[in-house]
Amino acid sequence: MKLFDELKWRGLVDNVTSPDVEDAINNEQLTFYIGTDPTADSLHIGHYSSLLMAKRLQMHGHHPIMLVGGATGFIGDPKATGERNMLTPEVLQKNYDALHAQISKLWGFDMVNNLDWTKDITIIDFLRDYGKLFNVNYMINKETVKKRLDSGISYTEFSYMILQSLDFYTLYKTRNCTMQIGGQDQWGNITSGLELIRKKCGADVKCYGLTMPLITKADGTKFGKSESGTVWLDPKKTSPYELYQFLFNTEDTKVIEYLKKLTFLTKEEIDALEVSLNEEPHKREAQKALASQVVKDLHGEEGLDSALKITNALFRGSFAELNDAQKLEAVAQMDQIECPCGLMLEDVLIQTHIASSKREAREWIKGNSISINGNKVNDPQMLIAQGNCCVQDYMILRRGKKNYYCVKMKEQEN
Repeated sequence: MKLFDELKWRGLVDNVTSPDVEDAINNEQLTFYIGTDPTADSLHIGHYSSLLMAKRLQMHGHHPIMLVGGATGFIGDPKATGERNMLTPEVLQKNYDALHAQISKLWGFDMVNNLDWTKDITIIDFLRDYGKLFNVNYMINKETVKKRLDSGISYTEFSYMILQSLDFYTLYKTRNCTMQIGGQDQWGNITSGLELIRKKCGADVKCYGLTMPLITKADGTKFGKSESGTVWLDPKKTSPYELYQFLFNTEDTKVIEYLKKLTFLTKEEIDALEVSLNEEPHKREAQKALASQVVKDLHGEEGLDSALKITNALFRGSFAELNDAQKLEAVAQMDQIECPCGLMLEDVLIQTHIASSKREAREWIKGNSISINGNKVNDPQMLIAQGNCCVQDYMILRRGKKNYYCVKMKEQEN
């Protein structure tokens, strides 16, 4: 399978600006770029497919450039929902430094900052040298801008397209960068960049654009910073265990798509996992493979080992084998119920709504269905206090094999 065919099989090609893109990807060694703005101090899972796309191309002889938009971050790419909040220079610099360190550590890509070639352009030069080449009618017909016309869009965000076009033009002139890759929502910015290059350098210039489908959840919403429950690539913001659990809980309808887009597993390996998913979905082999591959690629064998250790400890109820940091990672992923200290176990079950009555609570306790921090308990009148916590103020109750409850103990008020 040729590289472009593999990219299509993986679902990584949404649109291309020329039929020549396929031949260029298969047979040339292109310099291309992917960009992101420093609007947060970490990349998230929504960026991951694009970064792997760059790595896939690099492995076949192409040269990736990662652009972190120190300039465009001041402006903000227009959203369909409304104006972005302006970030201060201090926050943008902090975010830029964090992204630079993260990308360098994980992928080692060649990196550039568009503030370097934008900061010294005067407003007069900007309008004469670049603004004059953009037709307003052309700009307002771009999909993202068009969606904002009724609600309104500031000139600041409207001009974002020109700034990003300037990036492509500058990288073409200075680095012989002939292709830009972005999400499907970047089509308008990419084609505008190509137009600027042709107007500045001639219509016969061979430059290309490729867009990728956005990674979405089963409900159709995309992964991103503006969505709830952001999954970060920084292990301090989303631990390896949290990432593992997030991916392990992928719906059956999405897991094969994610395996294609977020891992380097071969077609044969993914096809075998798809057979397992269809014939024995309860084993969740596809989800295990997805979670293991992504966590290992991002956080190494050590991160994967820790994630699996916490997962297995929760499954078996063997909390004693975890250190305090791992216990806190597990606790962070559980719904927490507050309960005062000094109650009998049967009353704790009622107070936390685990049991609906004392009779039910006693039956469960005496029937060896209740565990505290992995240890079976069978005394309904056992007093529960801070000493029963497994880490900090948290106690893990389990009913049966699958029902876990994280109880946060608090001192009784006088």
